[in-house]
Amino acid sequence: METMPFFTREQLALRNGQDREEVWIAYKGDIYDVTKSRMWKDGKHYEHWAGQDLTGEFDDAPHTTYVFDKFRKVGRIR
Repeated sequence: METMPFFTREQLALRNGQDREEVWIAYKGDIYDVTKSRMWKDGKHYEHWAGQDLTGEFDDAPHTTYVFDKFRKVGRIR
């Protein structure tokens, strides 16, 4: 079993598509790399911004959690 690195919320916030090229989001403690997704161009997806934990905002999403199967998990939020 691979051990995932931990990142702070401050480190996650830097992966917002603006400060660095990486575009990451967190959901239920896991951090996903959505950099290659056309839906997250420039770190924005509708009214959501990358570099954040989007767990509390997911209830309003028009898709299920299966959307995360498309993305590589890169770590856990500390």
